Amino acid sequence: MNQDKDVLTTGEVAKICNVASRTVSKWFDSGQLKGYRIPGSKDRRIPLANLLSFMRKHNIPMDGLMSGNPRVLIVDGEDEVRDTLSRVLAAQTNYEVRTAENCFAAGVECERFRPHVMLLNVHLADAEGSELCKSIRENEDLQLTRIIAMSDKLTDGQSGQLVHRGYDNVLKKPFSVRQVIEAIEGAHAFVY
Repeated sequence: MNQDKDVLTTGEVAKICNVASRTVSKWFDSGQLKGYRIPGSKDRRIPLANLLSFMRKHNIPMDGLMSGNPRVLIVDGEDEVRDTLSRVLAAQTNYEVRTAENCFAAGVECERFRPHVMLLNVHLADAEGSELCKSIRENEDLQLTRIIAMSDKLTDGQSGQLVHRGYDNVLKKPFSVRQVIEAIEGAHAFVY
């Protein structure tokens, strides 16, 4: 499935949920799975956000949603950090990588790019990374995005608090490329 699609057919939903198309039609017709019909047709359409809610509610595995290369968004105010991470990940992995230098740019990129994993410096100059994390957690279209905090200023206790505030993991700078890739793979596997 193309994760960039916001609306799915019953056939696409059936493939994702590993059920027959008739089963999806029954879910739709009974009102369990919210969507709409195409005017003048019997065809049904299900918004991705509705499907995600339905899958979570019914404990349906999310592994059917994954397709294509993992999309990673690097958000850091330091040019050198963004450039180095981007260059190294592009050279050593099959990730699609984009970067943003502040929270505003990251928000715009999230809407366009729909990252699977975001590496977020929690000490950005324009705002606290926690506000961006909170915004992503509240956005239905970004529920699958995993957020890894990056910092060179946190104690172990503060790192633990970040996880309780919505971050999926914490990387302490300086970190090795291997640590970054393992954190991304771990977060990505957790979702899918």
